[in-house]
Amino acid sequence: MTIDFTAMFASHDAFRRDLERLAEAVADGRAGTAPVRAGWENFKHQLHIHHTAEDSDLWPRVRERVAGHPRSLALLDDMEAEHSRIDPLLAAVDTALDDRATELPDFVRALTATLADHLKHEEDSALPLVQDVLTAADWAAFTGRIRETQGLRGAAVFVPWIVDGISPADRATFLDSMPPPVRVLNRVFWQGSYRRRGLWAHS
Repeated sequence: MTIDFTAMFASHDAFRRDLERLAEAVADGRAGTAPVRAGWENFKHQLHIHHTAEDSDLWPRVRERVAGHPRSLALLDDMEAEHSRIDPLLAAVDTALDDRATELPDFVRALTATLADHLKHEEDSALPLVQDVLTAADWAAFTGRIRETQGLRGAAVFVPWIVDGISPADRATFLDSMPPPVRVLNRVFWQGSYRRRGLWAHS
């Protein structure tokens, strides 16, 4: 059975979008505003959950299935190493934001480039490997860990965060991949609450 990567690709696109918003805010002199800082905090939170679940529940499952295949094992090593290179850049941006450092644009560019390279590597190489060696049940166990970590309160932010500003077609594709109760909750409660938070908004 083919694994549905809709939510994975949508998450990756949301990470890219948020870093574009951060770079724009830095260029406009808005990096210290409350909406931008709130957007940045949410970005870090979502990325942490995403990468932690990959490291604890996804890559180990794949590693079990590709034992004895050096190229596949090396790819998984790359995934974990790339995660480790992102964390110091997040910390550097944090510090530069707090200190209003002149190096902030450089750190944002470095983070954007490093994360972009990792996401593309994952999409081009690691996810095809996942498709080849894992079952739909394996994938459901991994995504279940993310849902467990997020909880209902986290889902109330995650779902509208994913669809924030995306095209109607992409929004429909993502929401169609969600269970019907999630779509109802998002429409009735979550998206309005998320919009009122004004993440990344111009003040």
